Amino acid sequence: MKKILKFSLVKISVILLMGIFLGVVWHWLYIFPFPQLHSWKYKHDEGGTKSSQPDVDTPGRWHKIKHPEQTDGLTEEQKKMIKRLESIGYMAGSQEPSEKSNITIYDKEHAYKGLNFLISAHSPEAILMDMEGNILHKWKCDLTRAWPDYKPHTHLPSHYFWRRAQLLENGDIIVIFSGCGTIKLDKDSNIIWTVFNHAHHDFYIDKNDKIYVLTREARINKKYNENKPILEDYICILDKNGKQLGKISILEEIEKSKFSPILNRVESWGDITHTNTIEVIERRTTIPEFTPGRILISILSLDLVCLLDVEKGVVWAESDLWSEQHQSTLLDNDNILVLDNKGIKNHSRIIEFNPVTREFVWVYGGTEQEPFNTPTCGSCQRLPNGNTLIIETDAGRAFEVTPDKTIVWEYINPHRAGKNNEYVASLHEVIRIPSDFPLDWLTAP
Repeated sequence: MKKILKFSLVKISVILLMGIFLGVVWHWLYIFPFPQLHSWKYKHDEGGTKSSQPDVDTPGRWHKIKHPEQTDGLTEEQKKMIKRLESIGYMAGSQEPSEKSNITIYDKEHAYKGLNFLISAHSPEAILMDMEGNILHKWKCDLTRAWPDYKPHTHLPSHYFWRRAQLLENGDIIVIFSGCGTIKLDKDSNIIWTVFNHAHHDFYIDKNDKIYVLTREARINKKYNENKPILEDYICILDKNGKQLGKISILEEIEKSKFSPILNRVESWGDITHTNTIEVIERRTTIPEFTPGRILISILSLDLVCLLDVEKGVVWAESDLWSEQHQSTLLDNDNILVLDNKGIKNHSRIIEFNPVTREFVWVYGGTEQEPFNTPTCGSCQRLPNGNTLIIETDAGRAFEVTPDKTIVWEYINPHRAGKNNEYVASLHEVIRIPSDFPLDWLTAP
C-alpha cells in the first residue's frame, strides 16, 4: 500500500512539473490558451464591448504596428515576439457613462465661442458641431477604403476609429489611423492621399504645410536588447502631398544629448518610450532653448517632456513633475500646458508651468463634485479668452473651465455600447475652432 501511495505521489509530482514547464513555454510563445485567456480577461475585467463594426470583438483599443521587413537574421522566436508587440492596448470604452449626454452645460457669456471638431471611438469619423451640439458636417473613411490591400495580422479596435485629425481651412482633413497610417480626405470624404507609415497618437502641421507625424517600428535594436524587440518611435516629415521628406529617430536624438542617462530608465523591451504628442516651435520666445524649428514632444514611458534640435539632439527636458502625461504645448506666455494623467493618487490634472523656474502657474484637478480622471489619452487646449478646454477621454467627456476653474461648457459623448448602453465611447479629441474659421466649403457644391 505504501509503495502504491509513494508511486502515485511521484506520478503526481512529475505531472505537476510537466504542467508548469509547458505552461511557461506556452506563455512565452503566446500560444493556446493564452491569447484566448487574454481576450477573456479584457472582456470581463476591463469592460470590453462589441464594436460598432459588425462581427468584430473589440476588448480594447489596440494599436496594430506593422513592422518593416527586418526579418533577415532573426530567429522564429524573435519574429513571433515582434508580432506580439504589434498590439498595444487601450480600452475603447470601459467607463460607465453619465446619465447625461451631448451638451449639458453652456454658459454663453463666459464660454469661448466657436465650433467644435471632435473624434469619438465609436466610428472612423470626425464631426463638426456648434456650441449647442448641432452637427454641421461629418467626414468618414474606414480602414478598408484607405488601404484595400492591407491584410492585418489581427483585427484591432483601432482599425475602426481615428486617433487624431485636423481640419484645414478648405474643408480637407488629415487623419491618423493609429498603428497604420496617415490619410487626407476632402470635405466630401473622398481620399486625396494615403501613407501607410505606422503613424500613431499625434501629428503637427507647420506654417509651410509640412506634416510632422509620430510613427513607430517594432524591431530588434541590440543597444537595448539583443533578443527581444522594442517599439522605436520616429518623427516622419511629410510634404502637403504626403511624400516623405525626412525621418528622425527619437531614441537617437536622446542618445546624442546630455540627457541620454534618462534612457537608463527604459524597459528592456517592448514599448520603451511611447511618444504621444508633437509640436513644432514656430515663433521666437523668451526662453533661449525654445527657438523656431525645434520640436516639443511628450514621452509617456519616461514621464518626459523634451525639446529636440535635429542637429544637437535634446536641448531641454523636464521630468518627474507628472506621470504618464499627454498634450504638452507651448502657450503664448511661454509657459507649457500639460495633461498629467496620473499625477496625484492616480487622478488627472492640467498643469501650466514655467519651463525655466519649474513653477506651477495654474493647476486644475477637478473637485469632489466634478471629478476629473482620464488614466489614458486625454487632451487640453488653452483658448484665446484664457479658458481651458479639457478632454477626459475615458469618460467620453469634454469641458471648458475658466481661469477660476468654473465649468462653462460641457459635452458628454452620446455614443454608447453594451446590452444596456452601459459603456460610453472614448472621446479622443475635441478642438475648439474660432468663430471666424472659413466655412465657405460647407455650402460649396
